[in-house]
Amino acid sequence: MLNSSVVRTQRRNPRPLSLGEMDCLEPKTKNNLTGKLLLVASLLILAVIVISQSSSFTSPSAFSRREEGVTHVLVTGGAGYIGSHAALRLLRDSYRVTIVDNLSRGNLGAIKTLQRLFPQTGRLQFIYADLGDPVAVEKIFSENAFDAVMHFAAVAYVGESTLYPLKYYHNITSNTLGVLEAMARHKVKKLIYSSTCATYGEPEKMPITEDTPQVPINPYGKAKKMAEDMILDFSKNSDMAVMILRYFNVIGSDPGGRLGEAPRPELREQGRISGACFDAARGFIPGLQVKGTDYKTSDGTCIRDYIDVTDLVDAHVKALEKAQPRKVGIYNVGTGKGRSVKEFVEACKKATGVEIKVDFLPRRPGDYAEVYSDPTKILKDLNWTARFTNLQDSLQVAWRWQKLHPHGYASY
Repeated sequence: MLNSSVVRTQRRNPRPLSLGEMDCLEPKTKNNLTGKLLLVASLLILAVIVISQSSSFTSPSAFSRREEGVTHVLVTGGAGYIGSHAALRLLRDSYRVTIVDNLSRGNLGAIKTLQRLFPQTGRLQFIYADLGDPVAVEKIFSENAFDAVMHFAAVAYVGESTLYPLKYYHNITSNTLGVLEAMARHKVKKLIYSSTCATYGEPEKMPITEDTPQVPINPYGKAKKMAEDMILDFSKNSDMAVMILRYFNVIGSDPGGRLGEAPRPELREQGRISGACFDAARGFIPGLQVKGTDYKTSDGTCIRDYIDVTDLVDAHVKALEKAQPRKVGIYNVGTGKGRSVKEFVEACKKATGVEIKVDFLPRRPGDYAEVYSDPTKILKDLNWTARFTNLQDSLQVAWRWQKLHPHGYASY
């Protein structure tokens, strides 16, 4: 009867029970009330936790607000070979860095290396996202306060582009459009665009200047030129500061041994000549194949301009520093000196200490005899010049990393 009386009393005259009254209740009623109080307390605690973690009840993160004296740079493709080296340099120079990468070509191990080197709050964040997803791109730009974008993210193999041209137009041209639109919506004022000498195609005259006609001959070069054209058209009615860097054959790695080049195994055949050289030196492939020995050059093999990745990154940072509103700068980034494929192979043999087997084969269709830059303009405007121009030294630095990481970043 006591239980029902208490319930009826509460219904007629609801009031809080005192501790003394609670002590007088029978065990069943007391247990019910205790359970309800515990449930209410648990819900209150949960609500506090949810509220405390809600973005509307916390101060914005360092990445979501602008800070005087700090430049926040979005590095797209920052888990890749060149992008990761650029992120390292920016972090060393006290920039705030956000890396966006879908890891289709990049390496999570490179991100982990950078995170270990720069663990401080507000220095580096990594966002796993695909730039082909407009919802993800909008979220990235709406939740972060970027001052500049270095746009490296791109598939970048000439041979592969001829097999899968639509993939290249989507990944390079379409994704660049998405980034550019997001920058415009969110008033990001600087763009440093990573382009390529492949936009020039087969120039009739050497060396290549910025005024050399752009007549690309493969989908990779065409997709990059289309992206450049979009950027240039947009810039005519925008106050955005734009720098376009067209660079040549990239080699080398971080002199400190922290980062290196680690292409996906399935893409090794499409990769750079330096990667093939190191694979041959380690016995991953039987030897090097040099295609074409009858070109009108000093030794019959193709001549290319090899730029060390450390110099290339330095050019990007100088471009970022010198970028001016409502102006566009277009620069070739190279050494200005051509080296033959035979010279490269000999330098690789000396750098690795391995007598690499070399097979000389007929020409590959579409290859041209000479490609090298005239770096006069970038020296004049940005005070930049290549410093690491000894081919053997650059290859030795890269080889040291390769030997220490025979499986790339797989162990990270």
